Amino acid sequence: MKVTFLATHSLESPGGGGRFFPLAKALTQSGYDVTMITLHHDFARVQEKRFVQDGVHIWYVGQMHVLKADGRKTYFNPLKLLWVTAVATLGLTWAAWRTPADLIHICKAQPMNGLAAWVVHQVKRLPVYLTATIMKQLNNRFSGRWQQRLVAWFEDWIPSFASGITVNNSYIADRYTALGYPRDRIVLVPNSADRAQFGVLDAPNAPERVVALRQSLAIPPDHQVVVYVGSMSLVSHAIDLLLEAFALIWMQRPQTCLVLVGAGEDKDGLHQLAEQLGLATAVRFTDRVTAADVPFYYALGDVSVDPLRDTVAAVSSFSLKLTESLACGVPCVTTDVGDRKMAVGAAGTAVPPNDAPALAAAIRAVLDDPAAAARMRAAARQMRASLWWDVRARAFTSLYPTNHEAGLDAG
Repeated sequence: MKVTFLATHSLESPGGGGRFFPLAKALTQSGYDVTMITLHHDFARVQEKRFVQDGVHIWYVGQMHVLKADGRKTYFNPLKLLWVTAVATLGLTWAAWRTPADLIHICKAQPMNGLAAWVVHQVKRLPVYLTATIMKQLNNRFSGRWQQRLVAWFEDWIPSFASGITVNNSYIADRYTALGYPRDRIVLVPNSADRAQFGVLDAPNAPERVVALRQSLAIPPDHQVVVYVGSMSLVSHAIDLLLEAFALIWMQRPQTCLVLVGAGEDKDGLHQLAEQLGLATAVRFTDRVTAADVPFYYALGDVSVDPLRDTVAAVSSFSLKLTESLACGVPCVTTDVGDRKMAVGAAGTAVPPNDAPALAAAIRAVLDDPAAAARMRAAARQMRASLWWDVRARAFTSLYPTNHEAGLDAG
């Protein structure tokens, strides 16, 4: 069966590289012929726009809604955004029209890929499936209310022509059910990890690479490490709350280091906050790192952190960082919003949102109790086999028609 993914994120972004490309790769390994038509965060500099990677056909056709270049994220002004969106939508539509397919899968309910899928669906009568992972209208920076309302409208409209929906958290499932979508056509598939990417920690030389990384960050051998891997954007992640919590820890445990891995529009402000809190020598900031290096940054940590505030955007999302931390066997202190407490299980702990002292206490509990930390690591290792995309892809494709049914729909 030929499947076309319509996405809006590059393979270097968390959504593209951490979620949809590993899923596309897993489908390819199961016998599907997958083409991933998507956008790039710095399209003007892309040298190779069409290529095959791990059996998946990749086709970059336009610029993402934000520009990520030189370690910075830049948001377009409203007029420029309209132009970028229009060009990207046309590019996605044209590529989807040209690509032979039995079905189309929309990766996130957004205007650009949603419109492209609808056009091809109307003309070619191809079945369309949707993955809804987050309420984007609440988890993004908009310069005008009209942008937020437009995205919200598309998130509610796209399911109207979708034959099935996969979601990664129960909040989104309940939301679409409340809108009238049949519950039996909604499948919950939590975020997973790429076996090839995170399996590198099983290699014999993995400990040496972690030691080398530790040395490159100038982390003293006797220091414990708290690690955060993700976007430096306060819209979606409460890294400021993490810094406040770490300040409480560091006052009592100066032999502790916080490593913040990633890039984003709030990075400069977070640098300033770290200095104001007296943490300049205790925090290590990195730029955006390659997907191949991400597992080793997790492995640096004695504990990883998934900090969030109590917002609808947080409840409607499910962080990749939680699953990836567990795939690396690293305990995770997450936030008790949405499905996270259930997801982390015995491999970590969930704390109340908006509470820096509680976050600090939970992190310190892992650092101070080696036996408890060992139990969490053991629990993470036990969960690991169920966390891979190639395992969870089976649930993902349970909504798809058979080859015969797809041929009838296409005809």
